[in-house]
Amino acid sequence: VQLQASGGGLVQPGGSLRLSCAASGSIFSINVMGWYRQAPGKVRESVAQITTGGTTNYADSVKGRFTISRDNAKDTVTLQMNSLEPEDTAVYYCRVVDPRGLYDYWGQGTLVTVSS
Repeated sequence: VQLQASGGGLVQPGGSLRLSCAASGSIFSINVMGWYRQAPGKVRESVAQITTGGTTNYADSVKGRFTISRDNAKDTVTLQMNSLEPEDTAVYYCRVVDPRGLYDYWGQGTLVTVSS
């Protein structure tokens, strides 16, 4: 299974970006898909997750600004990021996890830079 993330780039503060991640290969239909990020010199942190049933969870720092969604038929997960701040600058990674613990896949990361 491979996860291909896309949509990163340079945006000004207050702007928006939309990240997408597509899973290729066979994954169990019930899973948790999510986005994580790692800023320079910092540890990787959770941004948002979504279950197959649509239950979402967000880091406090992005609540009200970011929205995660998924297409179960296409095995894709999307992160809509609005009102971006310089502190959101990081490499963003997508992830899919089997709740039974049978697999845990990461994408290659896409760079988001928020700067004027």
